[in-house]
Amino acid sequence: MKRVAIAAATLSLVLAGCAPAADAEPSPSTDSQAEFLATYDLDDMDAVEIIDHLDQLETADRPADLIASVYPDELVLTDNRQEVVLDLPQNLSYVSIAPYVEQTHDCFYHSLTTCQGELSNATVDVEITDSTTGDVVVDEQVATFDNGFVGFWVPSDIDGTIEISYDGRTGASDFTTTDEGATCITDLQLT
Repeated sequence: MKRVAIAAATLSLVLAGCAPAADAEPSPSTDSQAEFLATYDLDDMDAVEIIDHLDQLETADRPADLIASVYPDELVLTDNRQEVVLDLPQNLSYVSIAPYVEQTHDCFYHSLTTCQGELSNATVDVEITDSTTGDVVVDEQVATFDNGFVGFWVPSDIDGTIEISYDGRTGASDFTTTDEGATCITDLQLT
């Protein structure tokens, strides 16, 4: 069931423009997971470290033949030879946010190697609040990555609000880190 949802999500990413045009399905390979990860200099990293590393890469340094998609409970790495699936921590969820002023794109599951937001390397103030408890889980001033996103590890299974301020503008968006939640927030317009 989960794989069907992932396949459907991948199709919607391709259709939404957050991922490049789909190449042929990966063919079965005898490469081990370790060899696959070493090919992309991701060996000796767990899923959290891989996500943090790939999301923060300079756009020009992203591996062109690697698709890395973040789902609520796993990271899926794919190239034209193989697919590797790594579980995420049970109590944490990754939320990647691309605040924008004028231009955005539709996205649901964040692609670490293909998604591009409008505000690259911009200093923003971020507050993420758990709507149920009222607890502030993030309150930081950070720079967006070269890809225009900023990512945070937040508690799983919460509903909340993200508020971002930049250059005298502010915007907010609701989010959830349940199994049905998006890992790619691209609807947060700064006005």
